[in-house]
Amino acid sequence: MAKGVNSTLVYILGAMFMLSFVFLFESMLTVFSRFYSDAIAKKLVHIERNTTRISSKQEQADIITSNCNLFEGSWVIDNDVLVDHPLYNTTTCPFIRKTFDCTNRPDRQYLKYKWQPSACDLPRFDGRDILRRYKGKQIMFIGDSLSLNNYDSFLCLLYVSVPGMKYKTNLTNQSVTVIFEDYDVSVTLFNSLFLVDVEKEHIGRVLKLNSINNGEIWKQADVLIFNTWLWWDYIEDGEKLMKDLNRMAAFRRGLNTWAKWVEREVDLTKTKVFYQGEAASHHHGEDWGEPGVKGCSNQTTPVVGSIYPGGLPLPAQIVKQVLKNMTKSSVFLLDITILSHLRKDGHPGNYNGYGGIDCTHFCLSGVPDTWNQLFYASLRRLTS
Repeated sequence: MAKGVNSTLVYILGAMFMLSFVFLFESMLTVFSRFYSDAIAKKLVHIERNTTRISSKQEQADIITSNCNLFEGSWVIDNDVLVDHPLYNTTTCPFIRKTFDCTNRPDRQYLKYKWQPSACDLPRFDGRDILRRYKGKQIMFIGDSLSLNNYDSFLCLLYVSVPGMKYKTNLTNQSVTVIFEDYDVSVTLFNSLFLVDVEKEHIGRVLKLNSINNGEIWKQADVLIFNTWLWWDYIEDGEKLMKDLNRMAAFRRGLNTWAKWVEREVDLTKTKVFYQGEAASHHHGEDWGEPGVKGCSNQTTPVVGSIYPGGLPLPAQIVKQVLKNMTKSSVFLLDITILSHLRKDGHPGNYNGYGGIDCTHFCLSGVPDTWNQLFYASLRRLTS
């Protein structure tokens, strides 16, 4: 009996010792962890998170091939993203224009927001995958300065995907091309403010609503990303010259000319065609539910939720109507309009390279990086 009691006592004392050891060990870990700075801790989380993403290729493939609408969702804080370590470093990426560089912007919170689709997650941008898929091919952005905004982001995302990658630049009167030499991938920006032609005449610039002379250059590319929405001075419709034609009517006519050109001229078995939806300008607070606010300079957070108070702009509605009326399902709409309008905090404001207040373009790094994430996911869907 005494022997049994002694055994039980030894067991109890042993268990108490083990519990004490575990408690001491956990306490030591807690104290030890406090020696790590927040930056190091966040980096460890960031590394673990990236490793998990890389190892979940099948999950990413499932998302890309699903029917989830990537353009419906909201902006959320991503606490695993380091504000000081965004997708690329603006001080080392050689492609960012000063107009888009927000390095001197004092608030950095705008870098911590990620786009969260309502029904799935947005796959990470895989620049190395794009370079492999389009080895020896050409990707071309065609449009206005928002295409340039998008173009610079795309170049930076590719540039950081392969450390030490060599590149060269070719310039013409209307285009700039960056060739990533290790993969022989060409990425071009073709400056075409209206997509349809503009010619100089004795009265000034004339917009030719029924003419596209640059198409022979465009259709040589393997991927085309179009964008336009600007002002008109003079417009020639057929043989009739008109001044100050209703902009919306002119935009619709010009866009219809472009749509017919795509259907008639582009070899859709060779070339993938995208249209980048209208982005956003934030000049009037009543558009996002803050009457009396002028401009974007003091905006530091996005509009909460999935709905923009100002609604879908008329140009974006026209784009959807034109694409819907195309006889061939040939153009994929990168429907960035609402998600960009929600980011009233994403503009350079007065922190840019030319000293003015810019509430039309977006900071780099920033919102255009999400445009390119969506472009990549959409491109994968079309080629899967």
